Amino acid sequence: MAVCEKAGADLMRIVRKIKNSYTIKNYSKICHYVKPYWIRALMAILVTIPIGMMDTVIPWALKHYMDDISSGSRSIISSYMPILILIFAVIQSVFTYIATYMNAWVGAKISNGLKFDLFMKLMRKDAIFFDNNISGTIQTRFNSDVDTACGGLLNHLKMFSTRIFNSISLIIALFIISWQLAIVAIIVMMAALYPLTMIRKRIAGIVGQTVFSGATIATHYIEAFAGNRVISSYNLYDHQRRKISSALDYAFKLGIKMVQRTGILSPIMHLVIGAGIAVLIWGGSYLISNNLLTAGGFVAFITTVIMLYQPIKTIGNDFSAVQTSLLAIERVFSLLQETPAITNRRGAVRLKTIRNKIEYRDACFAYDGNRAVLEKINLDIGIGQTIALVGNSGGGKTTFVSLLPRFYDLTSGQILIDGVDIKDIELDSLREKIAIVFQDNFLFSGSIQENILLGKTNASKKELRQAASAACLDEFVSRLSKGLDTEIGERGTLLSGGQKQRVAIARAFLKNAPVVILDEATSALDNKSEAIVQQAIDNLMKDRTVFIIAHRLSTVRNADMIVVIDHGRIAETGSHEDLIGRENGVYASLCNAYLGIA
Repeated sequence: MAVCEKAGADLMRIVRKIKNSYTIKNYSKICHYVKPYWIRALMAILVTIPIGMMDTVIPWALKHYMDDISSGSRSIISSYMPILILIFAVIQSVFTYIATYMNAWVGAKISNGLKFDLFMKLMRKDAIFFDNNISGTIQTRFNSDVDTACGGLLNHLKMFSTRIFNSISLIIALFIISWQLAIVAIIVMMAALYPLTMIRKRIAGIVGQTVFSGATIATHYIEAFAGNRVISSYNLYDHQRRKISSALDYAFKLGIKMVQRTGILSPIMHLVIGAGIAVLIWGGSYLISNNLLTAGGFVAFITTVIMLYQPIKTIGNDFSAVQTSLLAIERVFSLLQETPAITNRRGAVRLKTIRNKIEYRDACFAYDGNRAVLEKINLDIGIGQTIALVGNSGGGKTTFVSLLPRFYDLTSGQILIDGVDIKDIELDSLREKIAIVFQDNFLFSGSIQENILLGKTNASKKELRQAASAACLDEFVSRLSKGLDTEIGERGTLLSGGQKQRVAIARAFLKNAPVVILDEATSALDNKSEAIVQQAIDNLMKDRTVFIIAHRLSTVRNADMIVVIDHGRIAETGSHEDLIGRENGVYASLCNAYLGIA
């Protein structure tokens, strides 16, 4: 009994270590996603009970069969033994299919739920997050990790639950056949399982590096797709080959390192189990010779032990995969628990309209808190004014306008709308009042109409036609056989630069926001396209507060106020006539750099 108690205590200690390594807290987090499908999830687990326990039929049948042969008798059970085994095999196969189906169904539902929540979380990430992360990392962390976490974990959960019930039934059978040999078999099993308690610590760091390397490889594929014309025009094949080769080599080294740290587990288990079976055969021979065990019982015992030990030989690799899934779950839930850097303050008010002015008051901004971009910006913009922002590249113009819709938050100072700090305004209502036309506008795959309707999804046909007309799209669309229903390809690749800009302007028209930001909206166009787009922009600017960023100073002559930003500070403000006459002025110097503009 003392030996049994010690063996039981050792077994519980190993189970506790394994249980801790599973980080039960992650299961509690995922319960929220399992809850809607808990009946199917429970069925998937319960079905594994008969699957695992039916394995005891074979050693039970062998015992009776061998004992009957040894005694020279032939019972009814022995006569129909093959048929009984076949029936149980069919039943077990049916249950196995049900468990696989239920597990896949629940796993896919949980995975979709997590992906949906992560996608919505991604949509609310601030601009700095996207500035600091490559596309491959985002794809991996917000999508692939979910498949690794849910798919891998649930598949292995089914396998482990089956093996648990299988092991329980087989261990009971061992004690029924011979309690002496059963104690030895349990000790051997614990010795084989002990290395699993250390596996999580051995692979945690490598898994994180592997995720990063996979994200880097994914980014190279994305860049090859998005930048295919640049690669072709500059013959960058060797350059890209070196980059992908380096990334693949790094991933290979990590994969080998993972094998080095986990691959030894299965050989150790093979060795321990092989030695254990040798000891059991020696002990069984002793018990048979002393009439403490029948020959049939010994055959049944060895068969049961082999069935118990066989999965343990490969459980090291399975356990590594489970730990990888658990680490993926930790990464997934760490994302879900993150609070967006830019969000609504408690008590934030809804912005219904803008009545008086927009004010920048001692506004300062620095990337990462130390790289200053804007310093002590003070400016009042009246409603209905057109403000032109000019200056050398990198001076802070785009950052200036990006702060208004809170793509970034100020490091210090305030931006106020009618005296209310924009941080105290509901974020969605703030952005509803601002329409932006970028230099390189992003268009979604789909039709021209679908992209314009993003400005107002419930717009009428009349509003849609008015927006397209105001954006000077009529002539272009009339030449298309499908008109506004024409597909434009991924990112609008089937449209020219000027056409994409006009679609973006139509989208801004439909939004009908009182504030418009034009960020280098014509700088990438040829003269003919610029003239058409400029007409569309002039239409968009009517009766709105407008911020214009432009390198081409000819586009800012008619602004109510020109703001010259130099090295993150406002150097000058005034009309074109005021600023052009200032001797040694920054604006005058910029004008002189462009022949015929001044």
